[in-house]
Amino acid sequence: MSMGNETYSWRARPYLVLSLIFGYSLHCSLNTTKITLLYLLVFFSLSRSFTVLYSTTAGIVAGQLSGTVGPLTSIATKSATKTCNVLDYGAKADKTIDLGPPLVSAFADCKTGGVVIIPAGDYALETWASLSGGSKWALQLDGTIHRTGTDGGNMIFIQHTSDFEMFSSTSKGAVQGNGYEIHAQGSMSGARILRLFKVSDFSVHDIALTDAPSFHFSLDTCTNGEVYNMAIRGGDAGGLDGIDVWSENIHIHDIEVTNKDECVTVKSPAHNILIESIYCNRSGGCAMGSLGADTNISNIHYRNIYTWASNQMFMLKSHGGSGSVSNIALEAFIGHANAYSLDIDQYWASISAASGAGVAVSNLSVSAWRGTAANALQRGPVKIVCADGAPCVDVAVSDFAMWTEIGDAATHVCRSAYGAGACLAGDGAGVSDAYDAVTSTLTAAPSGYVVPSMEANLQNGFGTSLSIPVPTIPTSFYPGVTPLRPLVGASVETGGDVGKEVVSSSAVSSAFSMSVSPLSSAGGLASSVVGVLPTPGPVSSGALKPSNSTLLTPTLGLPGSTPGATPTRVGCQHQGYGHGHGHGHGHAHSHVRRFSPRG
Repeated sequence: MSMGNETYSWRARPYLVLSLIFGYSLHCSLNTTKITLLYLLVFFSLSRSFTVLYSTTAGIVAGQLSGTVGPLTSIATKSATKTCNVLDYGAKADKTIDLGPPLVSAFADCKTGGVVIIPAGDYALETWASLSGGSKWALQLDGTIHRTGTDGGNMIFIQHTSDFEMFSSTSKGAVQGNGYEIHAQGSMSGARILRLFKVSDFSVHDIALTDAPSFHFSLDTCTNGEVYNMAIRGGDAGGLDGIDVWSENIHIHDIEVTNKDECVTVKSPAHNILIESIYCNRSGGCAMGSLGADTNISNIHYRNIYTWASNQMFMLKSHGGSGSVSNIALEAFIGHANAYSLDIDQYWASISAASGAGVAVSNLSVSAWRGTAANALQRGPVKIVCADGAPCVDVAVSDFAMWTEIGDAATHVCRSAYGAGACLAGDGAGVSDAYDAVTSTLTAAPSGYVVPSMEANLQNGFGTSLSIPVPTIPTSFYPGVTPLRPLVGASVETGGDVGKEVVSSSAVSSAFSMSVSPLSSAGGLASSVVGVLPTPGPVSSGALKPSNSTLLTPTLGLPGSTPGATPTRVGCQHQGYGHGHGHGHGHAHSHVRRFSPRG
């Protein structure tokens, strides 16, 4: 931890030194203007120093965004520039004529500024749409796109663009992947519905993705994005991921996922990602991984996650490998009838061992968990099994109240993991030592584990052999918490600042006070609801979030990190480690990126 403190102290000095030099140069000829400038510089220096000192003493704190997210210009501005309606390029809402060529042509005319419009109606997509380049454009999907083609790859592939927005003005736009036609024949391969690659300053919202032949939505090497108000519904089988993200400075919130694999999952490399108000409704559950060689993940914050009848509430999965996962907060989770609850498994048998002694996990906080596991004696609520060659350190489990739906006991299992809470070995001398699995058994239910269920919990999945209906986007994703943004289709406002975030002074102050302990409550439950909820993590309204016109000073102050710095990544490679279902991302690429630390 001393390395982190030394880094912070070093980063603080330039601002203080500048103040002293500036003050000395003015001490003989101060006037009102110069005095004001001096005061401002001293205040700036002290605030930076405070940020540094706060960061080094806060202990384990929550990951947060490193800057602003979302499009730089509004839909109204884009629309005023140009609109390109696919019907004017030969598209027909008849579920027969291929939408692919008209969509690509409309994009070509609006890619430098404008809105591509797919009006209400049903469209066939036989040839995939690869939309590359451009900026200041949007894709308005008000109709439903039905897959009729049979290629692999990506049905809609958006890449190398910026200031982009994909949305439905009615909140009824959708893509129907008709994956059951492939799955019923025993294959889980096929096209992904939507992939974004190297897209910056963007948002995707108010659309539904249904029954993908393969993955539903991938965020690949993107920056400064917001994804929200979506419903994703897939088949009841592995390999049909909901949202996979390996990107930087991304905010994902108010999403419902039904499938039997990833709900909202972080992969490597990934930094500064906030994931909140997620409803895993008969899903695989949220996760991190699979992780292999050269893992590079930091500053990830999950909060207000509701999981029902899924594989797990949260899983970190690896087997061998190298690199690191650091500064992770898992806050305010509610679960019912899940096979696993907290499942950190660095010997995950569903993948082959990667080269390396293990992925190093540090500064992991688990707080405010409530609910019940399907069978907590068979699969305990806490499983923290770390690599013997790279034990987990600085792990904290607190305010954790999970019980069982079957039986009257629960087990916690820990291996080569150090920290506080549950069955963890205490920090101190020898924290790098491996140790065999230790099990603790609870024979009495913890206080406060009883919490409400979501009314929309599905009693059955959708299988893999029948057509899956397009879902309606819900307006509730976590008990007692109001979505950060209303559905566009339900909003009185049209155009304007759809997809754009604004800032307030309270947002600035909150950047200095995010901690893993549950903070202010957002929303409330009717008095008739029985049970005590974990206090939700802070959920601000759209008006309290940073805009692209105003940058906040990030204070990701976990020991060992540098506040305000974007990690340098050279020669990052990822090929999509499998999920234990005989599949991967289905892509392989390498890229070299260098980032300079932000002020």
